[in-house]
Formats: sequence, C-alpha cells, structure tokens
Amino acid sequence: MVAAAAATAVVCVSPPAFAATWTVTPGGAVTGTAGTTTLKDVNTGATLTCSSSTTNATVQSGSGLSGTAIATVTNASFNSCKGPLGIRFNVTNNAVSYQLNANSYSAGVTSGTLDNITATLSGPLCSASVGGTTSTTPGSVTGTYTNATHTLSVSGGNLHVWNVSGCFGLLNSGDAVSYTANYVLSPAMTITSP
Repeated sequence: MVAAAAATAVVCVSPPAFAATWTVTPGGAVTGTAGTTTLKDVNTGATLTCSSSTTNATVQSGSGLSGTAIATVTNASFNSCKGPLGIRFNVTNNAVSYQLNANSYSAGVTSGTLDNITATLSGPLCSASVGGTTSTTPGSVTGTYTNATHTLSVSGGNLHVWNVSGCFGLLNSGDAVSYTANYVLSPAMTITSP
C-alpha cells in the first residue's frame, strides 16, 4: 500500500519548530494481509471488490526517524476481484514502490499517506489504469496505523482512473476512485512519536 514533496523557501522571523521524530520497533520485512478490498468509482458508484489483498514491505527500524518513507511497499497482490455484474478483473502493479509517510501521532495511532500508487485493471471488455490527478502521475491515499491492532487502514486520497477502454460507462477516464482496505501486519510493528 507511496510520494512527491514540494519545497518552498520562506523567511523565518522566529525560531523554527523541531520536526517530529519517530521510533519503530522491530522494523524489517513485514507482510500485510487484508480481507475485502474495494476500489470504487466516486462518480458512477461502480465498485471493484477483491476478496483479499496482500502486501510485502520493508519498515525502517530505530529512533530519530524522519517519518518520510517510514515503510516501503515492494509488492501488492489482489485476489478474486469482481466488478459490476460479477465480471472478474485482474489487478496488476508494476515496479511497486509505494511509500508510507508518517505525519502525525496520537494515542497509539500514526496518521500519514501511502504514496506513489499505480495499478492496471483488466477484465472482459474493460481496462483502465489507476494513478493520481493526471494520467502520468502516481496517486496517494490517506492511512492510519494502529499499534494495538497492528493494522494499517487506507482510504481517501487522490486516486483516479485513466486510459479507460470499454467498461460500458461504469468507469470513465478522469473519474476519482476510492481505495479501501485494512492490512494486518505480521510481524506486528510499534510506531511512536513524542
């Protein structure tokens, strides 16, 4: 379950605040497993539902971490995916390198974004690509990681479908889509920030 950052020069008239630092234990290789996973066209309501999905990622370890790319997803797979009318779809990801960026922390829950998301959908008489706000940029979703349940939940963001071929008007190029899944991580990770 990936990022581009823009830097702006400013003139500081007061001392800058210290950036948040993060601690992760144990870090290392991790597998995320989700049950029902959905991709819904916000404009038409058409929903692609997968019975499950899995990810493999590498998580940073230690203290004093910046939160940027605190985890990198290196593989994502989606299983038994069906669209409207029960039509089966394949969801593929090429050169997966989604980045999880931690932004804030409260009561055992880390909030952030999963950036650099791209995918391809293909089914009978319907195909499309998934990305960000243009056909050539990757997308992003919001996410929370809860220490108590070691679950990464993703939703929202700026995903859109592009390069739509066929699909009977159920998907249209430029439509916003929402991606929803809850990944239980194994081994469990603990992420904290002062």
